[in-house]
Amino acid sequence: MPSSSFKRPSAAALPPFVRLAAVLFVMEFVRSAFLISFLPAYAAGRLGVSVAAVGLAVSIHYVADTAVKAAAGYLVDRFSSRLMLHAAFGTTGAGLLTAFFGQQPWMLVVGAILIGIGVSPIWLLCMSEVREDNRASQMGSIYTVWLASLGAGPVVMGFLLDRGYGVSFGVLGGLLAFGWAVALGWNVRRGISARSVPLREQLAQLGGKLAAMKPLVPGMVLQTAAAGLLVPVLPTFATDNMGLDYSGYSLVLIVGGAATAVGLIPMGRLSDRWGHRRFLVVGFAGLAAALFLLLSSSGLVPSMLLAAVLGLSYAVVLPSWNALLASFVPDDQKGTGWGVLSSIEGIGVMIGPVVGGWVAGTYDPSVTVGASAVLLAGIAAFYGFFPQRRLTSPEQTE
Repeated sequence: MPSSSFKRPSAAALPPFVRLAAVLFVMEFVRSAFLISFLPAYAAGRLGVSVAAVGLAVSIHYVADTAVKAAAGYLVDRFSSRLMLHAAFGTTGAGLLTAFFGQQPWMLVVGAILIGIGVSPIWLLCMSEVREDNRASQMGSIYTVWLASLGAGPVVMGFLLDRGYGVSFGVLGGLLAFGWAVALGWNVRRGISARSVPLREQLAQLGGKLAAMKPLVPGMVLQTAAAGLLVPVLPTFATDNMGLDYSGYSLVLIVGGAATAVGLIPMGRLSDRWGHRRFLVVGFAGLAAALFLLLSSSGLVPSMLLAAVLGLSYAVVLPSWNALLASFVPDDQKGTGWGVLSSIEGIGVMIGPVVGGWVAGTYDPSVTVGASAVLLAGIAAFYGFFPQRRLTSPEQTE
């Protein structure tokens, strides 16, 4: 009847994947706003903490996030998603409170660690809800949400800081509370069957999957390392080598991020239709070519065009790459599987900035950019010539 036909779409209006995407947006918005904008300003302006202490807090935050992913994935498989969401929000809230009300540098570090631990399971929960029939499309949606929150958090916080630290912290706390309220509606219980499987047997099953995906490991580490190489040198490279001021550099970043956000969902759908491998090769090759061209580029307009190419190439890679990884994750161990994979990828995140900073300091920022381009070109060539059957999950070849 009319009333029941009306209720049915509204009940489906917020499916688990969409609800988790909203939670992911809130968490990543709070994290990026806090780490990139709020923490440096608050530490220096209110507490008089050194820049070195702030840098330590941010670095340890990401180390904590990466380090706990495997354990968090195991817990995601064993306990209900609702419980994991509440634990994540509670830990993140405790981290915000510790960092804001603490008066010592070590309190900032502890707060940053707690936030890293709290945010870590959210990404794994999102990955565990990806459907097998359109993996790349949903991966594109996840990354679109992530990029939007990552960009919006620092920008919004920049305006809020003009109104004071108390107002800024209040907005962060209020947004976190809103996300927690969204999580309260979660009614799907996952991971119950995993409780009946001994841990040793689960690890053995997962080990077999990981052994089958050895060909993906170089890309898992090297692509994140290639991106990490650029983190400490991009502002200097943009001003010294490309002739941009900081406003121009910000505009270039906006163009690149917008191109990625716009391209993620359509590229994910095309990847599901046409195959993931060719998108990986084209995407990595596009990233390498754009970085090589940046070495001889100067001026705002050429830089914006190349940033758009970089962003679109990144949009080509991300959904296909994560859809390919998803095919190797056991259906009954998605949390653990994604946790292990994220930890492996995190190796590149941790070593990339260190190596990039050393290369730039020893030689020149342009050498670091060139090294990143060479790595990406190597990944494109590797997967271009590697046998297709070796890039396919065993279950898909049976």
